Amino acid sequence: MPTLFGLSVLLFFWVRLLPGGPEYALLPEDASAEQRAALRRAMGLDDPILVQYGRFALQLLQGDMGTSLQTGRPVLTEFWMKFPATVELAAMAMLIAVAVGIPLGYLAARRRGGALDALAVGGSLLGICTPVFFLAFVLKLVFAEQLGLFPSAFRQSPGIDATRITGFFVVDGIATREWDAADDALMHLFLPGLALSSIPLAVIVRMTRASVIEVLGEDYVRTAEAKGLRRGTIRTRHVLRNAMLPVVTAIGLLSGSLLAGAVLTESVFAFGGIGEFIYAATQTRDYPVLLGFILIIATVYVLINLLVDISYSLLDPRVRVS
Repeated sequence: MPTLFGLSVLLFFWVRLLPGGPEYALLPEDASAEQRAALRRAMGLDDPILVQYGRFALQLLQGDMGTSLQTGRPVLTEFWMKFPATVELAAMAMLIAVAVGIPLGYLAARRRGGALDALAVGGSLLGICTPVFFLAFVLKLVFAEQLGLFPSAFRQSPGIDATRITGFFVVDGIATREWDAADDALMHLFLPGLALSSIPLAVIVRMTRASVIEVLGEDYVRTAEAKGLRRGTIRTRHVLRNAMLPVVTAIGLLSGSLLAGAVLTESVFAFGGIGEFIYAATQTRDYPVLLGFILIIATVYVLINLLVDISYSLLDPRVRVS
């Protein structure tokens, strides 16, 4: 709670320092200074900054994050409409990063100094250095527009007549057994998910490699090998399980950052999630959306970190004892 409170204060004052204001986005360019001033007074933006924050905090405690200046709908309503798209995209990105990153990092550690190790380390460095929006543009240009292997935009093809239940298109397609809708939604997810997974994948590869190398040098691993235990047992019980603690921490932190980091990826693929909506809100100086969306994302980030701490005790019983 103190973390979220401090963030709300910093965020509120940061938003107010943005150049321009809602009146420039809501009124036509030829609007007079008097019209702009009247709109600011009507929105309460001429009140002292502490008064504005007090009003915002009181509304927040009542579960009211205000109304979007873009759509006229409550901020919470807009968030829950956009949230499933971003969660699906972040889940796809993290699935790709974990499914490829952990095995690749483990194999690189087992073959330290070899060609696979050099390829993994070099590739992870390239993944960290490549801007996500540039990778998204390249993937869209090559695989969607030139080769036509994947859709280039949106969450689902316009011609798909799908039943909406949860707002998660893949889940809805599976739940209703509309396999064409689920398959189409997965095809739309792959390219933006691949672009968004580049940095998490690189981090997971490097973290897994370093952690496995450290665990392989521990006495209990050498003792297990001297006892003649099967390689599969040593790899799963002694190496991977102990090497996963720092990797799980990285996965938790990266999962939270994906929700906030999907802005440019969603914009490139017109994905319709919270990232794209936040980007539009910055253009229109939609203060309620900026404040509400970022605070909710921060809350999710804090909860993910809590779950990571809990997962420690499942991976390492020594954490429960301490």
